[in-house]
Parts: sequence; structure tokens; C-alpha cells
Amino acid sequence: MTVLAPRTVDELERILADSPDHTILSGGTDLMVEVNLHGRRPTAIVSLRSVEELHAWTFDHERVTIGAAVPYATMEVGELAGLVPALAQAARTVGSPQIRAAGTLGGNLGTCSPAGDGLPVLSALEATVHIRGNGDRRDVPFADFMVGVKRNALRAGEFVHSVSIPRVDGWQGYAKVGTRNAMVIANASTCLVRDRSAGRVRVALGAVGPTILRCPEAESWLAANSDLRGNTPPSADVRAEFSRLVSQASRPIDDHRSTAEYRRHAVGVLARRLLERSYQ
Repeated sequence: MTVLAPRTVDELERILADSPDHTILSGGTDLMVEVNLHGRRPTAIVSLRSVEELHAWTFDHERVTIGAAVPYATMEVGELAGLVPALAQAARTVGSPQIRAAGTLGGNLGTCSPAGDGLPVLSALEATVHIRGNGDRRDVPFADFMVGVKRNALRAGEFVHSVSIPRVDGWQGYAKVGTRNAMVIANASTCLVRDRSAGRVRVALGAVGPTILRCPEAESWLAANSDLRGNTPPSADVRAEFSRLVSQASRPIDDHRSTAEYRRHAVGVLARRLLERSYQ
């Protein structure tokens, strides 16, 4: 197959403008599964390896902006991990060290699997996806970016340039369950953010619906029945009801990895545990 290797974002944009059906390759951790196991045969690949701008991240005291080709290995440790702890926790659960060295947040967004580990974090932190292509730039809230199972808001000739994540005054965490303890696709995952200054909590669920799901009823109920700004944990009864409301917000299915009943139960348990950790 033809492999193209642009060196700049502008060159990448020109290639996709001329040939919007070309397949973008970042780490290849999703694409190679499709090629090796599911018979996908791209006619042309556009590699992002040499586009340095997409491998960079920045912090301006209000938000962290992460290039589409920044690997998970960079997110799981160091300064970036300290700025976005929930993303670091999610990154550490992604496959093996080799997969984390190759896989990227842009790839997660391009594939848009409901089980993608980075996506609940982007949802709960209310991130913005920055899109380039066709001579234009678009900023799309993550809530509007993922539109279905492995479907996103990208138009022909467009690509994910970066993602920006607002800083939060408070605690954030991510957890998932799978069929084993490591190197596993999530059967269910949860990200919880407790914003002290706003006095609110945000919860996002992965692998329990066609898209990443937020839990507005659970979020509002908890804010009305607990002190989200302070250090006093909610009562056991409040935590139990919060867990129930989170479970109720899920829309899981039975498949070869898990049952709907287990997934529904799991996200409630994960949300309760993350809430408890936020007060420790």
C-alpha cells in the first residue's frame, strides 16, 4: 500500500484535502487489529509519526492542550500526569508498555470505541476536541464529538489536531474492570471529577452504552445532598443512592466480554469507590 509521511500539519491537511479517503495512522494499535484480524485493507496510509506539532503538549495555567499524537506513555508519568491525574490513571490501564508507547489520545478519538480508556476522562473533564481540515478549524466539545459506536463528528478531509482539558480545582480519578487485571479492554469504566470550587461532581461511564455516558441525575442529586466543596464525606446512605443513580444511567448490553447486569452493577460500584477516594 502507499504510505505518505507529512512533516507538518499544513502538509497533512493538503494530503487529506486531495484524498479524504486516505487512512490516518498514529500508533496503529487499533488499525493493525482491523488489518490483521478483520480483513481491513487500506489503499493508502498517512503516517503522523513525523508531524512534530501533533506530538507536543502545552499548559497555560487554565487548560492543558495535548496533541493528537502524544502517546499514553507520556501521559502516565511526569508533569502531564500531575496536571491531569485521571488521564494518567486511564493511560496506565492501556495495554502493555509497548501499546502505551504507541497508542495515542487522537487514536482513541479517531476510533471512538465506547471502551476507549481515555474517553470517559475527556467527558468528565469536559474537554474540547480541536479539529483541522479543508482549510478550516473547528472546536467541538467532547459531548458533541462522539456520535455513536465507533462514530465521531469528523467530516471528510478532517483530522483531530489536539484536545484541550480545563484545570479543575479538586479531585479526579478513573477506574475500570475487565476480565483480568491487566492488558484488557474495559468491561465497564468510570471517571469521576469532584470540582471543589464549583461544588459539583461529574461522572462519565465507558463501555456501558453506544457512546460515553454522563450521569446528570446522579450528579445533581449528589450536589444537593452532600458537601462537595469540603472534606466531610457523604453518608453511607448518600453514597449508596449515588451508586444506584449512576447504575441507572448506564445502557449496557450483553456481549462476549460481559453481561449487561454485571456492567450496570460495576459502574455503580466504581463511582462509589471513586467518590470515597475523593475525600481521602
